[in-house]
Amino acid sequence: MVVVRLVNVTKVFRTGVVGVKDINLTVNHKEFMALLGPSGSGKSTTLYLIAGIYRPSSGKIFFDDRDVTNVPPKDRNIGLVFQNWALYPHMRVYDNIAFPLRIKRLPENEIRKKVLETARMLRIEKLLNRYPWQLSGGQQQRVAIARALVKEPDVLLLDEPLSNLDAQLRISVRAELKRLQKKLGITTIYVTHDQAEALAMADRIAVINNGRIIQIGAPEQVYTKPATVFVGGFLGNPPMNFVEGEIIEDKGKLYIVIAGQKIISPTHYEPIVRRRGLRKVIVGFRPEDTMILPECRDRNECVKGMVYAVEPMGREYIVVADLGGELVKAIVPRTLVLTDDQEICLCPSLAKIVLFDPKTEKSLESLAAEKD
Repeated sequence: MVVVRLVNVTKVFRTGVVGVKDINLTVNHKEFMALLGPSGSGKSTTLYLIAGIYRPSSGKIFFDDRDVTNVPPKDRNIGLVFQNWALYPHMRVYDNIAFPLRIKRLPENEIRKKVLETARMLRIEKLLNRYPWQLSGGQQQRVAIARALVKEPDVLLLDEPLSNLDAQLRISVRAELKRLQKKLGITTIYVTHDQAEALAMADRIAVINNGRIIQIGAPEQVYTKPATVFVGGFLGNPPMNFVEGEIIEDKGKLYIVIAGQKIISPTHYEPIVRRRGLRKVIVGFRPEDTMILPECRDRNECVKGMVYAVEPMGREYIVVADLGGELVKAIVPRTLVLTDDQEICLCPSLAKIVLFDPKTEKSLESLAAEKD
């Protein structure tokens, strides 16, 4: 188990396409790091650079203090699990798992011992005589992980390994995978476009878009304090709401005008708003942090809107509201009875509102940290 470091890593392909640009990332010893982003964001490119499948156009990659930038994959002691699992169809499960050990020319008795230990750990010991085509998707996924783990890698790399499983099986397997990683203590880097997987499994998340890392942090931090509008909109189901706001001052207090109605500006934003002289902001608030009332009790904390649609989601409702021509969502209990076109009052939690600079689309908190 090692610490993985990428220092100013850039990858430009022969076609001129920039895969990643100036990536700086440290994955700590025994850490589970998720690389999260949309398709084409550069997350798999980053993983393959760490694996040695790609070589960077510039920058350095280290395993602990060892420079592995130009070291081939076979000499990096990594375990790699692909999206399609890449099992050999003509080999039984036992031979698929044993394959990397036979490449190392280990004695057959040692190979058998390691294969059986790994198979028991992943609860596939009864499948060793089957062929891949005789297995379910979840079983094939476990075989692929077993093949990656059997050689006791320093780093485990997983490229969307659950994306080919159905939704219910994904939830089950991700819990098993997280528990297994903690038990073995292997430094793990997990690529996914599924924000639910990243939030549920990772110790930290690196959000990637357009070949650059946008934000790195613990799941709770990235979710509640997104550094940019992109991060806030990419994480969450439903995602964060965004509305335009205007900053005004009245009797020494700052307010945000939304859809012609003013609410109190969260006090912790006042210093940077004043320092930067901001007059326009993007107001971000999560649907689950938004209360809906039949009428406004406090005009400085809530704004009037109209019910656009109600989406039943089993244990709760998602209310889509029209707020001055912009649609926002709120998650409410099923006990709240609402009808289309009903006038309502939306009350986002002031403590959980995130304000963004409309020019850079960065949160005011991240802009303050940059200046500091």
